[in-house]
Amino acid sequence: MDSLVSVFHLDIKLLIAQMVNFAIVFAVLYWFAFKPLIKIMSERSSKIEKSLVEAQEIAVRLDSAKAEQAQILAEAKREAAQIIEAARGLGEDKKNQLIAQAKEEIGKIIVQEKASIQDEKAKTLKELKNEVADLVVAVCTKLLGEKNSKDIDKEMVNKLIK
Repeated sequence: MDSLVSVFHLDIKLLIAQMVNFAIVFAVLYWFAFKPLIKIMSERSSKIEKSLVEAQEIAVRLDSAKAEQAQILAEAKREAAQIIEAARGLGEDKKNQLIAQAKEEIGKIIVQEKASIQDEKAKTLKELKNEVADLVVAVCTKLLGEKNSKDIDKEMVNKLIK
């Protein structure tokens, strides 16, 4: 061993002192640097793992939300189609109702006009009868040469008309 010490110029006391110094520095670094550093690194690793898990969950929720969105859109389109169809049906019903109402009003107008025409016809016939009666009286007066009393005139007119 002496030859080893002389060849490499090693001093045992210095070597032991350096080993003690290394152990002290290593212990201090371990307790104050490596241990907190390892703790921070493990926390960071767990955060990264947690973030990856959350990212996967978010991706799953996103896919679920897209599927739900597609389903909601399909249902909304279906409901819109139903509403449009109902509106068309209501429009047709309203149209038919208005047509029926217009026909009814036209029928009432026709009935009123027919009644008005009948009244006019009756009034015209009455006027014609009066004029015919006057003409008959005039003709009878000319034929008989004299004018009869009103009662006789009316009686003659009624006989001639029947």
